[in-house]
Order: sequence, then C-alpha cells, then structure tokens
Amino acid sequence: MDTIFALSSGRPPAAISIVRVSGPNAHRAGMAIAGPLPDARTVAVRELRDPQSGELIDEAVVLRFDEPASSTGEDIVEFQCHGGRAVVDAVLSALGASKGLRVAQPGEFTRRAFENGRIDLTEAEGLADLIEAETESQRKAALALAEGGLKNQINEWQGQVLNLSARAERTIDYDEDDQADPTLAKACAELERELRDWLARPRVELLKDGVRVVVAGPPNAGKSSLINAIAGQERAIVTDVPGTTRDHIEVPLAVDGVPILLTDTAGLRHTLDQVEAIGVERAAALVEAADVVVWLGEPDDAPPAPGLIKVHAKADLPELSRTPKGSLAVSSVSGAGVKALLERIGEIAKMLLPGEGSIALNRRQADQIAEAADALRAIAGSADVVLAAENLRVVRLAFDRLTGRAGVEDMLDALFGRFCLGK
Repeated sequence: MDTIFALSSGRPPAAISIVRVSGPNAHRAGMAIAGPLPDARTVAVRELRDPQSGELIDEAVVLRFDEPASSTGEDIVEFQCHGGRAVVDAVLSALGASKGLRVAQPGEFTRRAFENGRIDLTEAEGLADLIEAETESQRKAALALAEGGLKNQINEWQGQVLNLSARAERTIDYDEDDQADPTLAKACAELERELRDWLARPRVELLKDGVRVVVAGPPNAGKSSLINAIAGQERAIVTDVPGTTRDHIEVPLAVDGVPILLTDTAGLRHTLDQVEAIGVERAAALVEAADVVVWLGEPDDAPPAPGLIKVHAKADLPELSRTPKGSLAVSSVSGAGVKALLERIGEIAKMLLPGEGSIALNRRQADQIAEAADALRAIAGSADVVLAAENLRVVRLAFDRLTGRAGVEDMLDALFGRFCLGK
C-alpha cells in the first residue's frame, strides 16, 4: 500500500494550512521532516526541515495518529503549518522527495477510510454531499448521513434478518415438511412494512437539485419581470411584445435555506410561430413536471397542480388593483407581495423536502432497500421455507450492497471522484 500525501485544507494563502500524510511510511516521513513525533493524538510544535538540505521550512503544529485508530485506518501524520504558498509548496516538495510517498488522488483519503472499515458507503456518500452542500437543508441532511444515521439503521435491519435467516435454516434442518413458520412470515411482513415506510420518504435528489418552481401563464402576464424581481437581477428579457420568451430560463435560489430551481417559461397560447410553438410545448411539459406552479394568468385557467400558487401580477397598475379571491397580489415594479410569494413558495417546498436533519435516501440506496422489501414480500406469499431462506439471503445481499460490503466496485471511482484533493 502506497503512502499518500496532500494539502487537506483550502488553497493558500491562508492563516493555517494542513498537510496530511497517510500510509505505512507516514511516521517515517514525518520524522524525516519534523524529527521525533509526539505521542499518538498529542499535539506538539516542531521545526519542519528539508530532509535533504536541513534547511528550516517552517515551525508548525504536528499531530500523529496510529492505525487503526485514525480517520483512514492507517498511520497518519498531519502538519499544521503557516498557510503561505511558499511554505506549503516547500512542505509538499519535501514530502514528494521522500521515498515511497506519492501525491493522493481526489477522495483517496476517504476511500481508504472506506476500504479499511472506518466508514461505510452510506457515510461516504454523506461526506460527498456535505462537501457539495450549498444550503442549510442540504448540510443537515448530508450530516445526518455522514454521521452514520443510515448505517445504524441498516445494522439494526441486518440483525433482524440474520435472526430470521437462522430461524429459516433451523426449520429446514429439523422439520421434515419444509413448511415455513407462520411467525417467520409475519416478522418478514413487519420488516417489509418498515422498509416501505422508508421508501415513501422524500428523496435526497429533490433536496440536492432543488424544488422545481415553474412560473407560468399566458404571454405578457409578467412572468419574466417576476423572475427578475425575485432573482434581484436581469435574468430574463422583458418587453411589451407577446411571446418574447421562447425557451425556459432556470434560476437556482435558496429560500429560507431551502434550495429551489425557479423557471421562467414561454407564454401558454396557440401560435403559428414554429419556434415559439416549441417553447410553448416545453413550457407545458415543465408545468406538468413542476413541484410548485406560480400561475400568473386568469385564476380559472390555472392548471391542476398540487403546489399551485395563483398570483395577481402587475398589481401596481390602477386597472389591476382589484385582486381576485385566492390570488396573491404582486408587483414586480414596486416589489409589493414578492416577499409574501417567496414565503409561500418556501412553505410548500419545506413540505415536499425531507424533515430537517432527517435521513433522506438517494436513488442507489432506495433501489437496494426496494430489492430487500420485494424479497421480504415474496416470503409472505410462499409457504416454502427453502424459498424463504433464499429470499432472506437476497435481503442480506441487498443490505451488503447498501453499505458497500459487496457488489459496488463499479461505482466507487465515480463516488470518490466527487471529493476534492486531500479529502
């Protein structure tokens, strides 16, 4: 196993930079630069010197971790040095000149933690999401996963399945008719219901990609002006000519810590203009797929949408001062009603997203849990204990793929490639 090193903090210049070394030669490389290392998990200040010339590089805080009680499960040395570019480059150059050391690949520290059993695949996915989190909701959901929330739940399920498997095998060994124990089928049905409840939860993709909020209505209803007012900048072209917007425009925003994808669409109307007709067709498809529809047309013409907000636009104009019942008065010119609209969007979005700090499944995780639930359902529909034992084996294998213990080699490179260098 190679010994790897990398800058594990932000790019210099900075007040402090952290350089991490992990692998079988980490302690030797640390002593070559810093002299005697402190005891494990103890902080010490050391002079860092170039092993070749003996020249002083910096005075830094040095930490030592011994395998397997480290973040990667290997020997680790960390240098917390001053964060100037020249200092960091000198430390990295000194390490690069050491025999048996190489620069780490993106995500390689975390991958080694996974391979050495320090974290499972669900925790690694949580860490990747945590690094990419841009809103408070994303951060909390990622942290719940990274701290082992799903891992602990899977461990509980695995314990139940092992007990059920043992009961099935015992029946096979000692009962001549190979008829399944009715209590076994009942226990499998109860576990299946629990898995289905988890599958019914809001998924993490909606939290990561944002709640799709589509602004729709007829031409010249004020859709693009409203988009610009909400975004705080000119993102959409605004003219008095109907049909100006030919294609949709997406604006990612965070509303009260909730990610949304605000979309401006072409005005919905019949048109002979071929290009505009394509835009109208796309707009209709976006409205149908939206999580929230902000409708700026006549209230009675609003499309049937679960998250529908009827807006009375251009409310600053005297001839439009009367607001229809059930509609929200908004003026893109004066800004009146825009805050109330955003609050309403945020309220609906929060109902669609996972609860704050709760564990949200991604598509891969949901697929494995669904496979386990299907296998458990098959047990309830059969009286053959041999088939029950085989289906319980399928459940165990699905859980192993869920945690990364089996059958995930094809996706590891893609996952850990999402990490930055030094993580």
